[in-house]
Amino acid sequence: MSELFIRLYLDEDVDVLLANLVQARGFDVATTPHSDQRGKSDAEQLAFAVTQNRTLLTHNRSDFEHLAQEYFEREQTYPGIIIAVRRPVYDLAQRVLIILNAVTADEMRDSVRYI
Repeated sequence: MSELFIRLYLDEDVDVLLANLVQARGFDVATTPHSDQRGKSDAEQLAFAVTQNRTLLTHNRSDFEHLAQEYFEREQTYPGIIIAVRRPVYDLAQRVLIILNAVTADEMRDSVRYI
């Protein structure tokens, strides 16, 4: 099944204000607190994102690069991971919106992007 728009899931370390800023532009964004996933491990966060068919956005580069590699080695698919450098939330929102407007959900699948 082909999907056009990326549906985001913000990891626990991402400011929830980002969700509001991106949702205001019409995109579907879920957060860790609103998904009742607070305190879960990184592996559990990614597994949840997979069950919800959502691309995970995080600041945690090392752990999620490792998890992406594990998924690749086990030939498991995932909706993608966006790893973001910590920056002011409005700057981050601009960078996220660039990806959401330029990359389809199908293109994001099984990939890691950096912003």
